[in-house]
Amino acid sequence: MPGLGKKFRGLVNFLLDTTCAKYYVRDMTNRERNHQLANSPTVENIPAACADELTAVEFFENQRWGNTPCCVKCGSVDVYKMADAKAGERNRRFLWRCRDCKEQYTVRIGTVYEESRIELRHWAYAFWRACTSKKGVSALEIKRHCQISYKSALFLMNRIRFAMAPDQDSPKLTGTVECDEMYIGGKPRYRGISKRGRGTSKTPVFVAVERQGAIVRRVVPDVTAETLQTAIREEVSRQSRIITDEHLSYRGIGSEFDGGHETVCHGTKEYVRPGTHIHTNTVESSHALVKRGIVGIYHNVSREYLHRYLWQYDFLWNTRKLNDGERIVLGIRAAEGKRLMYQQPA
Repeated sequence: MPGLGKKFRGLVNFLLDTTCAKYYVRDMTNRERNHQLANSPTVENIPAACADELTAVEFFENQRWGNTPCCVKCGSVDVYKMADAKAGERNRRFLWRCRDCKEQYTVRIGTVYEESRIELRHWAYAFWRACTSKKGVSALEIKRHCQISYKSALFLMNRIRFAMAPDQDSPKLTGTVECDEMYIGGKPRYRGISKRGRGTSKTPVFVAVERQGAIVRRVVPDVTAETLQTAIREEVSRQSRIITDEHLSYRGIGSEFDGGHETVCHGTKEYVRPGTHIHTNTVESSHALVKRGIVGIYHNVSREYLHRYLWQYDFLWNTRKLNDGERIVLGIRAAEGKRLMYQQPA
């Protein structure tokens, strides 16, 4: 092999060796097995649901009711699909009727897509993209792919993010909980100086993440001790241990928690306490997903609607151990029992 470089020839000889080649193939197989997502029937079926309205309706019905359709009004299972008397096909509005309460309904009732005129095939595609895109998907992209208006795409995505919002009775974070702040958008404090973080007009966001567990992000008005410590009390169980950086606003919170309060001093380039697991690397690494998503996908998010985008990123983080199909199903089922109105009825 006279034409090959010295390093490349060495690599070829390594792979041609029988024993080493067997080891290499076995190692790659294990690696792929550990990292490859499990095959999901949901991911196999959803492209068809994105192309045909009847298939989309049946897909949503299956995710909501499974093999036991029931009335959304009274809960009875004595229901039937309404069909066209002449053609024998399903009703144009895909209606169901309950034999007990005599009410008509569709799979849309009681969900974020109730009263929406957007076809369910577009909702299926939007749920697919929103639940499987690690850094998010923009309404402009949904507009281009579904060939709908930007207003409709934004309407659709805002309601999907609302479906991803955590429940009011969600359990508090437990165990070792890392807390930090991040700053979104805004302009630098001084002209010509790209200052980051505190001291700018950026929107502050409080973040708390449980080691090997869930995450909570919330927009806060400021990063004073009163604001941040109140957020910790509301999101973290009193039996937990708190770990933060050296920011003065966290000082004194440890006495309220059984595990106390540990800090790392980033100002002195301390990022992990030697010989311990005291660090805030988990919560800081979570900032990157949000910031890269906003910079690369959304480009700019106003403070008024930032909390909705945070709901989506929290949902993706908290379901990171599921495969794409399981995450889609969870997102669709989370849409039940929620409505996002332009204004609350009087």
